[in-house]
Amino acid sequence: MGGKIKARVYKSTGSWYILKDSAGRQYNGRIKGVLKIDDITSTNPIAVGDWVEVEMENEGESTVTITQIYDRKNYIARVSPHRKVQHHIIASNLDQALLFVTLREPRTSLGFIDRFLITAEAYHIPAIIVFNKADLYREKELEKYAEWEEMFTQIGYTVALVSVKNGQGIDDLKKILKDKTTLISGHSGVGKSTFINAVFPEMALRTQEVSGWSGKGLHTTTFAEMFDLPGGGSIIDTPGIRELGLVGISKQELSHYYPEMRKLLSDCQFNNCLHMNEPGCAVKEAVNEGKIHIDRYVSYCTILDSIDERKF
Repeated sequence: MGGKIKARVYKSTGSWYILKDSAGRQYNGRIKGVLKIDDITSTNPIAVGDWVEVEMENEGESTVTITQIYDRKNYIARVSPHRKVQHHIIASNLDQALLFVTLREPRTSLGFIDRFLITAEAYHIPAIIVFNKADLYREKELEKYAEWEEMFTQIGYTVALVSVKNGQGIDDLKKILKDKTTLISGHSGVGKSTFINAVFPEMALRTQEVSGWSGKGLHTTTFAEMFDLPGGGSIIDTPGIRELGLVGISKQELSHYYPEMRKLLSDCQFNNCLHMNEPGCAVKEAVNEGKIHIDRYVSYCTILDSIDERKF
């Protein structure tokens, strides 16, 4: 066969990559020599979701050499676990990111949701918030869901209420995933793995839940992995990510990643307004008028505070 083939990265084990071409053939690939990548500060030169060019090493074998990485449409990164000055690219070429959250058993905080949304905004990836475990919600949780659904949809996010356990809303989610590359994220215990098993039955055989917080098996779960969906499209599972730390976002930039604040920034009296105690602040005025939800503003202030501890 020989020649060059375009393939996509489905999994990385550190030095080896599992790749697939457009015909669905699978290859084991490795980087030969030094791949020249300009201005790359990530700890991993190749990420799940990358399109690469490969060369066959031997006729008829499935081992290939990666010779080139195609330009990424986008990517999402986090601080490298080992070197804080570098970032680690989680996945690339994404159409959307789906965040699994719950209002009960366990309850996901608004701060966690907002941090995820800020990260998605920063990397230009449309985000969808999926509230799971609807079967457990009592009146209190249903009221909170209705409030947050209105809050998030008003600023342009897609929100879904589902119960993976009893199948509620799952067909609609499958439609959202069809023919797209979707990053799936969420805390442990929110039903993300159960959902992946439901839409991707072959996964069920391979899912090994990491029990508790003992850290057992964590080294095997920090790599993202992509799976093709039966009806078209693919999902990227990110088992190792409990918290997407904000990578390189300064206090000054934070409000740019709140869509409801972004459109008011030019109306503030000062162009470096942090929307805290400054006079003539259009954002605070909008909060007082109920045009920006108070919960989102409080969460903004908390996150702004936490950026203080980092060095820029």
